[in-house]
Amino acid sequence: MNTTPILSSEIKGKGVPLLALHGFTGDCSAMSLISKPLSEICSVISVDLPGHGNNAKDLQPHLFNFEDTLAALIDVMEFHDQQEFNVLGYSMGGRLALGLAIMYPNRIKNTILIGATAGIADENQRAARRRSDDRLADEILEKGIEWFVEYWMNQPLFESQIRIDPTTLDISRKQKLKNSPQGLAASLRGSGTGSQPSLWRRLGEITSPTLILAGEEDFKFRSLAVRLNSGINKSEICVVPEAGHACHLENSDFTIEAIETFLEEVT
Repeated sequence: MNTTPILSSEIKGKGVPLLALHGFTGDCSAMSLISKPLSEICSVISVDLPGHGNNAKDLQPHLFNFEDTLAALIDVMEFHDQQEFNVLGYSMGGRLALGLAIMYPNRIKNTILIGATAGIADENQRAARRRSDDRLADEILEKGIEWFVEYWMNQPLFESQIRIDPTTLDISRKQKLKNSPQGLAASLRGSGTGSQPSLWRRLGEITSPTLILAGEEDFKFRSLAVRLNSGINKSEICVVPEAGHACHLENSDFTIEAIETFLEEVT
């Protein structure tokens, strides 16, 4: 029998396995607007990433490292007896999904990315981002989770979320507030964009068909989607209308339909 993995997870639905990876400040429930409908055609395994949800405490520092997080995700899927699976990742989860597709190509059948990047290619810019993430981690610990959630949700990257139903937005805010300052600070330092290795030069190693989703109003990640598409051999871009960075929250119906169509085409 497989040993219990260090990352907590939940599984819903039946069918082809789909690993769902939330973004920074999320947890198992953060992708539910799309993962719940997708569970009607897939067996969706949702995971609390290191520093989030039920994995906010009692993790060794090295487990926040990008590569060790990938290995922990593989352990989760082995625990659920899934050797090959689809992976869906949003933002930070998208970076991890790319990492799985590159470093564990024999395990990934299809890859779905939402608002994703392959990291920061320039070493100086990556070092600058690490310093910025370290400062933000210090502020989280100093000022607390309430201050940070307010700061995080009011960034320009998320201003388009004003269109989200107030109830849905309130659920998202309450979910973020459940995280611990220590967990989020450790996640920033261990798996932030400045800490992870740049994967841009390794995109050609991805063998799985890949769907790259970006919100119509998320200009930065639409540009990154074009770069990803040019480097991944079997990939396609889908621009989600009336949506910014979190298009799975801002236009979930379109996002679900795009994912379902992609999975139907590739299978």
